[in-house]
Parts: sequence; structure tokens; C-alpha cells
Amino acid sequence: MCSVPAAISGGLSLFQGLAMRGAAKNKANQTYQQEIQGTQSAEDNKRQQQLALSEGKQEKIVAAYQDKFAKRVETLAATKALLAKGQAGNTTNLLVMDQIRQGANYNEKVRQSIESMDRQYLFDIKSTEAEYQGIRNRLRSNTINAYNAIPTTGSILLGAASNAFSTELSRGEDGFFRS
Repeated sequence: MCSVPAAISGGLSLFQGLAMRGAAKNKANQTYQQEIQGTQSAEDNKRQQQLALSEGKQEKIVAAYQDKFAKRVETLAATKALLAKGQAGNTTNLLVMDQIRQGANYNEKVRQSIESMDRQYLFDIKSTEAEYQGIRNRLRSNTINAYNAIPTTGSILLGAASNAFSTELSRGEDGFFRS
């Protein structure tokens, strides 16, 4: 049997350990709630960024196609003007072919520009995904660490018993070893 001071010491240690466990559980639950809210906020932010990227890309593509159409009209008008002069011959044919080539070059430029916009859009989308995953992983790690910080019941009981044993030994009696 242990002495009253050792029992009190062990009981206080047990009580303190259980109180710390309860506080750690509360903190872990709060951290989990923060993870849920943070993840939802990160998802909303990612969705808004991707929507803005999509709308921006669409506007750029529409503008590029409008430019392409305008250049086509300009090319046809220039070709028509050359042919309307009524001149025939190699010079006129060369001028018409040059107008057609300029229009084709512009069309190719627009096509390459749209391809570049598509690649940049995909890169930006991947960037928003990576940012979201980073936030989510950080929040998850915080939650895991908070739950790992909760002391186990076994460690609390062991600490209380150890504290009681230390108190008993410090009294100078061999209470634990008496028969």
C-alpha cells in the first residue's frame, strides 16, 4: 500500500494528465474544424480563379477570331481592289498572291497565338490545383499533428504511477517494498 502523500501526488498527476488530454482533444477538434473551413475556402478560391482564367481565355480567343475575321475581310477587299483595276498580267497576279499570303500568315499567327493561350491556360489551371493541394495538405498536417499531441490514457496512468512512486521514494520510506 502507498502512503497518503503518494496517493495524493498520483491522483493529482492523474487528474492533471486527464485535464491535459481533454484540452488536447478540444484543440485537435478545433484544428479539424479549421481544416474543414480552410479546405472549403481553398476550394472556393480555386473555383473562382479557374472561372476567371476560363473567362479570360474565352475573351482572348473571341478577340483573336475577330481579328482573324477582320484580316480576312481586309485581304479580300485588297484582292478585290487589285482585280477591280482591270489590269492583267504577272504583276497583278503577284500582288494578289502576296495579299493572300499575308492573310494566310496572319491566320497562322492567330492559330499559334490561340495554341499558346491554351497551353498557358492549362499551366494556370495546374497552378491553381497545386496551390489548393498545398493548402489542403498543410491544413491536414496541422490536424494530424494536433491529434498526435493527445496523450494516451496509458501514458497518463504511467505518469501518475511514476509520480506516486517518486513521491513515495522521496519520503525515505520503503512503503512499496514492505511485505
